[in-house]
Amino acid sequence: MKFYVATDHAGIDLKNFTCKLLESKGHEVVDLGPFDKERVDYPDFAIKVCQSVLAEPGTQGVLICGSGIGMSMAANRHHGIRAALCHDAYTAQMARMHNDANVLCFGERIVGQGVAESIIDAWLSSGFEGGRHCGRVAKIEAIEG
Repeated sequence: MKFYVATDHAGIDLKNFTCKLLESKGHEVVDLGPFDKERVDYPDFAIKVCQSVLAEPGTQGVLICGSGIGMSMAANRHHGIRAALCHDAYTAQMARMHNDANVLCFGERIVGQGVAESIIDAWLSSGFEGGRHCGRVAKIEAIEG
């Protein structure tokens, strides 16, 4: 799977960890920055990831900031993006299985590397269940912004 990954200045260390982790699991990773801790605005990087995921069906995104909240809010402004703010493995699993989430969000100030790894493992090992969830996801997609 191909992942587009980005952060703001508050998530650089966890972004670097996440990129290496995904690559070690055999995934292609495109790091969309930033590459230092100079202050930046998270919506600018959410846009980069969301546009990339939307332009290349079958890819997924990971967005990190201090809390994950801002990134998830910015990402979900894009029609076709279902960004999930996950703080543990269970929320990551449910986001994939029930919501067909295509962008994973979390916060460096909220989760450490160990928890981030468990979130990513749950995300990677879970797929969309379909069935009764298809209609619900279709209703989300039908909402016009």
